Amino acid sequence: MDGTLAETEKDGHRIAFNQAFKQANLSWEWDVNLYGKLLKVAGGKERIKYYLDNFIDFTPPDHLDQLIPRLHSIKNQFYQNLLVNATIPLRPGVENLIIEAHNQGIRLAIATTSALANAMALLDNTLVSSYFEIIAAGDIVEKKKPAPDIYNYVIEKMDLAAENCLVIEDSEQGCRAATRAGLPTIITVNDYTKNDNFESALLVLNSLEKIGLEELKKVCRVG
Repeated sequence: MDGTLAETEKDGHRIAFNQAFKQANLSWEWDVNLYGKLLKVAGGKERIKYYLDNFIDFTPPDHLDQLIPRLHSIKNQFYQNLLVNATIPLRPGVENLIIEAHNQGIRLAIATTSALANAMALLDNTLVSSYFEIIAAGDIVEKKKPAPDIYNYVIEKMDLAAENCLVIEDSEQGCRAATRAGLPTIITVNDYTKNDNFESALLVLNSLEKIGLEELKKVCRVG
């Protein structure tokens, strides 16, 4: 979802986090470079906790277990407002590839650590959500990427063999999650992930703009 379908991190989630901090009267601010470091951790709530543990001198309040989910909830509202008021476009080639796959009867799914409401907000402003048989998002599994749980969940629900699937990811965490589930994986990098380690990927691309579905299946030997 984030970074794969659209460049939502830098100009979407990051801005929404800062708006949430400001509303909560916190002096925290995540600039572009800092946010790139925080992206090494999957999940918004987990990202806040990682920031508090590693980047600032912060004495946790007794109600930290309530503060982090509250900040994350506020951030999600700001993020969804950003999508409604200033739609973040899909990355080049994404829409054509999804429509081509849908028209060929290929079963599609989304596996993301993003909250379900955030995933739907992006889809509602860019794509037809009914193209996707399953949208597995947020806290639907206990362990987030790079754990393979979200992908194992999807292929189990769809009753598919891993070797008959193809995953498109954008980050090292996502790549590790998919390949640990035994899924053939290709990568479409973005500014935040272009230097990640993708040794387990079958193919690494700058975008999906110049590659079609048949070429992807041929490269990855997915039938």
